[in-house]
Amino acid sequence: MPTVQDFLDILQRITPENLAEDWDNVGLLVGEPQRAVHRILLALDPTCSLLDQARAGGYDLVLTHHPVIFRPLKALRTDAPIGKFLATAIRDQISIVACHTNLDSIPGGVSDHLAQALGLEDCKPLVISSMGCDLNCGIGRLGVYATPLSVEAFLGRLRQVCAPPWMLEAGPRPEQVATVAVCGGSCSDLAETALRQGADVFVTAEIKHSVARWAEEAGLWLLDAGHFATENPAMSFFGDRLRQEAALRGWDLVIDAAQQAPPLRLV
Repeated sequence: MPTVQDFLDILQRITPENLAEDWDNVGLLVGEPQRAVHRILLALDPTCSLLDQARAGGYDLVLTHHPVIFRPLKALRTDAPIGKFLATAIRDQISIVACHTNLDSIPGGVSDHLAQALGLEDCKPLVISSMGCDLNCGIGRLGVYATPLSVEAFLGRLRQVCAPPWMLEAGPRPEQVATVAVCGGSCSDLAETALRQGADVFVTAEIKHSVARWAEEAGLWLLDAGHFATENPAMSFFGDRLRQEAALRGWDLVIDAAQQAPPLRLV
C-alpha cells in the first residue's frame, strides 16, 4: 500500500512545487509522510463539510486546490473555521495536501483544462512560468478558434463548461470571438496582459471594479464567471490523471472528487 510520501512523489512529478508562486503554500500541510494511503478525496476548497465527507467515506487523504493554511497562523483556535478544520483532520488522521498555483501552472492544470474544454486551439500560457519549467507552464492560457464564434455561441460554451450560477461582464462585446484568454480563479490583474496578446475576451473571476472600468476604456470584453465555477471542473480531470499514475504503479487506490457547491449564490 502506498504512503503519503509515495503520493507526494507523484504530485511532485506532475505538479512540481517549484511552480507554485512564492506567496503560496502547497504540499503536505497536515499529516506524516509515512502514513499509508487507501482512499483519496479531491476538492477545490478545504472546508469542515469536506472532512465530514472524507470521514463518512473512509478517505485518509484529502487533496485540495486551495490551501487550508495560507497565511501564517498566530493561534490555533478550534472554535474558528481553520482551527476546527486542522483539529478535525488531526483527530481523524486525515492527511491534507494542497496543489494550488503549481496546479494552475502545469499543462492540463486549471486554466489549461478550462481552455481545452472551451475548444480552444494552439493554447499557450498567458504568463510563462519563470520557475525553470518548459514554455508550456505558466499562469492562464491564451488560445484561438480556427473559425470564430459569435458572442452568443461563446457564452453558450462557457455556460456548458463551467455551469456558473451567474456571470458578469464588463467592457464592449466584440463582433466575434476568435482569440480567448482564460485564467481560472482570481486573475483580473492579468487583463492588460490579455489585451496586449490580442484577446477578444478574457474569462476569469473576482474582477476588480477598477479593472472593469479600465476594460470599458481599453476596449476589452471581460467575463467574470466565478472563482468556483472556473476552477472546479479541473478537479475531476486532475483525478483522472492521478488514477492513471496510480494504475501504472499497480496501486489499488480509490481517488474520488468531492461534492462541493459554489459558496456564493444569487438572492
